[in-house]
Amino acid sequence: MMANLDSVRRSRTVTRADLAEAVYQKVGLSRTESAALVEMVLGEMSDTISRGETVKLSSFGSFLVRAKGERIGRNPKTGVEVPITPRRVLTFKPSNILRNQVSDAPVAVGDDD
Repeated sequence: MMANLDSVRRSRTVTRADLAEAVYQKVGLSRTESAALVEMVLGEMSDTISRGETVKLSSFGSFLVRAKGERIGRNPKTGVEVPITPRRVLTFKPSNILRNQVSDAPVAVGDDD
């Protein structure tokens, strides 16, 4: 059981399937129920963020939607100025707990992406 979780932690990307497997192992729901639960949680988060609301997960962080105004950008190849239209962007602000965990974690060789 622990070997599977360790392999998930070492991988570069955690997938929905990895999250469902972790729920299955830790909570004891069936694999189907675990996958459905992960989908429901991610769907609710997506819907909430799409409406422009903040999703705050205690001890993890907050997903915020920010409005960016129109501005002038520059094509790096040609140097030509182009207008960048106003848009909404998703940002993540980690909690202090998560920030401290990340800064205290040992750095493995090759993890400087």
